[in-house]
Amino acid sequence: MKLGILTGGGDVPGLNPCIRSITMSATDLGWEVLGFKRGWQGVLDIDPADLASVDYNSRPLTRESVRDIHRLGGTILHTSRLDPRTIGTADRTDHVLEVLEALGVDALITLGGDGTLRFSAHLSRRGFPIVSIPKTMDNDVFGTDYSIGFSTAVSRSVEAINSLRTTVESHERIGIVELFGRRSGETALLAGFLAQVDRTIIAEVPVDLDVLLPLLARDKSESGAGYAMCVISEGATIAGDERNGQADRSLPGSDREEVSVSRRLAQHIKAKLGFGTVVQELAYLMRAGEPDAVDRMVGLAFGALAVQLLSRGETGRMVALTGGNYDHMPIDTLEQGSKFVDVDALYDPTLYRAKLQRIQGMPMFLY
Repeated sequence: MKLGILTGGGDVPGLNPCIRSITMSATDLGWEVLGFKRGWQGVLDIDPADLASVDYNSRPLTRESVRDIHRLGGTILHTSRLDPRTIGTADRTDHVLEVLEALGVDALITLGGDGTLRFSAHLSRRGFPIVSIPKTMDNDVFGTDYSIGFSTAVSRSVEAINSLRTTVESHERIGIVELFGRRSGETALLAGFLAQVDRTIIAEVPVDLDVLLPLLARDKSESGAGYAMCVISEGATIAGDERNGQADRSLPGSDREEVSVSRRLAQHIKAKLGFGTVVQELAYLMRAGEPDAVDRMVGLAFGALAVQLLSRGETGRMVALTGGNYDHMPIDTLEQGSKFVDVDALYDPTLYRAKLQRIQGMPMFLY
């Protein structure tokens, strides 16, 4: 048995523990493991007749080569954001299948977010044995309560928010921290709640400035230290603001031309309240560095479960956490819906704060 692994989409802490777990579990079964570099891009760039292209775009994975990687952030296999079906006007799925066949890869485990996993489901429908593993710090993969990278992103965000308080308080301003989350505000919701900020704005609920600004002014006045803290999702919108940018949200942050929502909010605060602000777009620091304990644990568990499924001949599956339990489901589950914050249960849109109305029986991350 020859097993292929690849990582696609944005990097997150927890990918390397998962790669280690897959490799260790597979080699225990006597399987050979081949890692593809740079996600689907690496597979597309391979010409099986050109050994140099094979060496550049893949690497054998052994117990020795993955021994210490669980302590590292990012992914040793590197990554790319690419769907082989959308290369210009061409669909290069056939090339992917030809490469896998030529290299003798019998099955594939893919680690990725929405784009990577959708193409994984497509390959499964074409008959290739595959198991997918969800990862995204936004935690917005439909079908699983948890994706690798989410806990570390929240932990990094809480630490940064609390550190920033010293500067915001010193200058008696309103602090605005923008967190990744184009479609789902779950990272902002949980980070804002754990850091106990004054107000949290999520992607699912447009901001009404006539409501929010008086709240922030009151927070600043009543804080006892002359400052207030606000967290906002990058995908949030401001009601009535013509600069709400929808098109650019699908682009990497470095490619966007629009003024970020945090800076637009700061401009409204200055214009309407006269208060100074401290704006911090946390961005890639949310996914930087080594994984926390939860992402190590989930990465190791997801990897082992994926190999166990393949060993039993169960392919076309996506590993998942549901209701606090490890599980798996059809690989195309993520195509059946979208995952957003349950506003009615977890958020008060009149106060821009998390609310917890039903705790008993809920899993740890309050889904």
